[in-house]
Amino acid sequence: MTDQQNTAASEEETAPQFSLQRIYVRDLSFEAPKSPAIFRQQWEPSVGLDLNTRQKALEDDFHEVVLTLSVTVKNGDEVAFIAEVQQAGIFLIKNLDAASMSHTLGAFCPNILFPYARETLDSLVTRGSFPALMLAPVNFDALYAQELQRMQQEGSATVQ
Repeated sequence: MTDQQNTAASEEETAPQFSLQRIYVRDLSFEAPKSPAIFRQQWEPSVGLDLNTRQKALEDDFHEVVLTLSVTVKNGDEVAFIAEVQQAGIFLIKNLDAASMSHTLGAFCPNILFPYARETLDSLVTRGSFPALMLAPVNFDALYAQELQRMQQEGSATVQ
């Protein structure tokens, strides 16, 4: 009986674990350089979105993942506003192999953070008196796969 308990405890200690600890805004900025004149023009916006992720190992098995969304909206040739949010999360991640850990930090965690970042940006833009900014969902798994492929191609190109 004791061997079974020890085996169960051992398997539990080595089983993969994932737990969201905290989600928070790390940095937030909004600039409307042409206000108030921009409000008096006909509204024909063009939206540019840049996104980036980064991660940092914290103590023990804790990791911080930061998703940065930067939006530049132009009305014609003039910048109407620039908004940026760094949405971050602290995650407990244990007992994953290197490939699974990379995928979790590079795609799974940003998928969790994106709805929070999108809502924060939308709220920020409407507080600036601009129309709501409803960003389309982002497929972080596809972006992660593209980045892996790009890195592999660069690696094979440098070997030749």
